[in-house]
Amino acid sequence: MLTVSTVNVNGLRAAAKKGFTEWFGATGADVVACQEVRAAPDDLPAALREPDGWHAVHADCSVKGRNGVSLYSRAEPEATRLGFGAAEFEDSGRYAEMWLPGVVVASLYLPSGDVGTPRQDEKERFMAAFLPYLSELRGKAAADGREVLVVGDWNIAHAEIDLKNWKANRKNSGFLPEEREWLGRVFDEAGYVDVQRRLDPDGPGPYTWWSYRGRAFDNDSGWRIDYQVATPGLAGRAETATVERAPSYDLRWSDHAPLTVTYRS
Repeated sequence: MLTVSTVNVNGLRAAAKKGFTEWFGATGADVVACQEVRAAPDDLPAALREPDGWHAVHADCSVKGRNGVSLYSRAEPEATRLGFGAAEFEDSGRYAEMWLPGVVVASLYLPSGDVGTPRQDEKERFMAAFLPYLSELRGKAAADGREVLVVGDWNIAHAEIDLKNWKANRKNSGFLPEEREWLGRVFDEAGYVDVQRRLDPDGPGPYTWWSYRGRAFDNDSGWRIDYQVATPGLAGRAETATVERAPSYDLRWSDHAPLTVTYRS
């Protein structure tokens, strides 16, 4: 079996003080992917930079305190990569991958965007550059006898069943028609599979992110923006997908919850 967990930690050092360290110590996952780490590797405590029993890679952002993704694997990777070859985003701390036996696993933090601002323009440029890479990666991995699994915070809710208040968000970043269409191209054109939706096609949710504002968490008024996106062979081996939602608001250590999927070997 291969168990993979992904979570946007909303600042790894802060999350560690609120419960992430205990969650990480108890996880049965073989691979853990983190996004929005917001720290350079040297700024992380040793227990998170190089945990005992794990192999870790960290892609930090050139702008201090921004972005950042990490990958932890119990198995030693045969190769690693930070960034996906687009010059604008190489030092942005948004992508890291490990080549593991039989599979390439990547941690992705896609820009969040904000309509009418440069942040949305950045998001669109990222998407335009990343889609060809996904196709390229699938081809390279297949030639090497491997599946591909890209997990993380994709910052797009693909369908109406992927967020509670979809009607009110049709003109907001994260649920724009062009963003949803792009994610559809990841599935249709690049040939990847939304693993959680394959296992639970009807929804609604389960959501993975809830705003800290108001009572969004208590009312389960969330968004499903954290995905495990796999090539068809691996997706077909997925057995369970679980959102590890905190039992109560006060026990949250991030505004996201881990998405954990188990795959047959």
